[in-house]
Amino acid sequence: MLVMVGASASGKTEIAKILINQYHFKKMVTFTTRPIRPDEKDGVDYYFLTPQEFQLKKARGEFIETVEYANHFYGTSFNEAASDRVLIVDPNGANVLFEKLNSRAVFFYLEASEEVRSKRMELRGDHLRDIKERIKKDREVFKKEALNHIDYHIDTNVKSLLALSEEIFSCYINHIEKTIT
Repeated sequence: MLVMVGASASGKTEIAKILINQYHFKKMVTFTTRPIRPDEKDGVDYYFLTPQEFQLKKARGEFIETVEYANHFYGTSFNEAASDRVLIVDPNGANVLFEKLNSRAVFFYLEASEEVRSKRMELRGDHLRDIKERIKKDREVFKKEALNHIDYHIDTNVKSLLALSEEIFSCYINHIEKTIT
């Protein structure tokens, strides 16, 4: 499993789409209680649940890990876990996954400056108030030091999404080959 961690607008989602389309990974669809965005589809981008539905699944033990971020819940289901999947999580989620999956997952930390991330959020149509809130929250949540394990640190400030995807795929393949031999 390829696991990516990074603050808002660090490139995770767009890189995941390229990895899925060009390198035949599958998206590990996670669950969330946040509102669906206009360009998203239920069951494709996330499984969108009410807070009550989410808490019921959590109580049944259906999630590998869960997190509350920006007043919404996110969860990774045991049923979705597979070796050909791409998963995007926060540092706490990555730590839990590393603890539970260890070498069965390759962990990438994606980083971009606050200025670059702010511009990306503006371009995707996020409201200025939301951008400021995310940047502030991300300063606390997405510190590299918060991760117990990182296989690869990727700077997403300058390279194109395609170049970043190629770099991540190459690192992933090299990592897998090393663990097999």
